[in-house]
Amino acid sequence: MYVYIAILAYFVVLFLTLRDVRIYKRTRIDSYRKGAMKGIFASALVMLGVLFSLSNPNLGLLVVLIALFFNQKGTREPVFKDAKAIDRLLGKTDI
Repeated sequence: MYVYIAILAYFVVLFLTLRDVRIYKRTRIDSYRKGAMKGIFASALVMLGVLFSLSNPNLGLLVVLIALFFNQKGTREPVFKDAKAIDRLLGKTDI
């Protein structure tokens, strides 16, 4: 069960990272590039946590939690004006 939680966290971090990459490619705003770089590093840490959770679930989920805290993106410039929730989720920008 713990492995599935870690795998779900990996896919969430990877999805948000790809969303940041897509927004950066459209707008060239530097904060989204930094967020994507942090997301790549955090996804590698989450994958390490997935591997650790196979043998020691507590240690693996601790590594996943640390990676999720590291994945905090910080303040961003507004790129959505009248976008719907699905458009924001997929990273479509109004700029």
